[in-house]
Amino acid sequence: MMNETNVNTETKKVNETKTEILDFIKMVLICFVLVFLCVKFFFRPITVSGSSMYPTLEDQEFGFSNVFAGLTSEIERFDVVVVQDEKTGDDLWVKRVIGLPGEEIEYFDDQLYINGKPVEEPFLNKAYMETQIGDRNYGNTFTHDVEPIVLGEDEYFLLGDNRPVSRDSRAAGIGPFKRSSIISKNVLVLYPFDKIGMVSNDE
Repeated sequence: MMNETNVNTETKKVNETKTEILDFIKMVLICFVLVFLCVKFFFRPITVSGSSMYPTLEDQEFGFSNVFAGLTSEIERFDVVVVQDEKTGDDLWVKRVIGLPGEEIEYFDDQLYINGKPVEEPFLNKAYMETQIGDRNYGNTFTHDVEPIVLGEDEYFLLGDNRPVSRDSRAAGIGPFKRSSIISKNVLVLYPFDKIGMVSNDE
């Protein structure tokens, strides 16, 4: 009788252990699914690579970009967005929206013109611009002159804030980006810790 009781007790413990393990596995799987859904549809982790958005974003800064807003909300001028290379489907670039569909974009002597009218860019750091313009490697302008270009109905003109080193819509092999290339917008910097905060469209 005692032996049967001991066997039943041991069997019960084994079953309870199996149940706990299965519950743990289920919890882990649910967590993975939730993380996947968050990354896929809500927040995409990004690590800034290079200095094309300096000083707004610096090399190796880490944060999240809003996928849901990038897919569903209207893209506005000066939004900071994450775009995917249409050719490779792999490379992710962080750029700023300068021109919207149907607009004529032109740069002359560091001045942005949209449909022939001058538009200020408050996010550009003028002190930093002056140091770059003073460097003989960059010539006399921070943003190289751009001949007038009229964007198509589904085209966006994107530039990096660090104009002398950024590869962006000015390059012949790149040009304007399609709306489908914009996979998220806005960037919340989480690291380094002294830079924690949201990058707004006016800084």
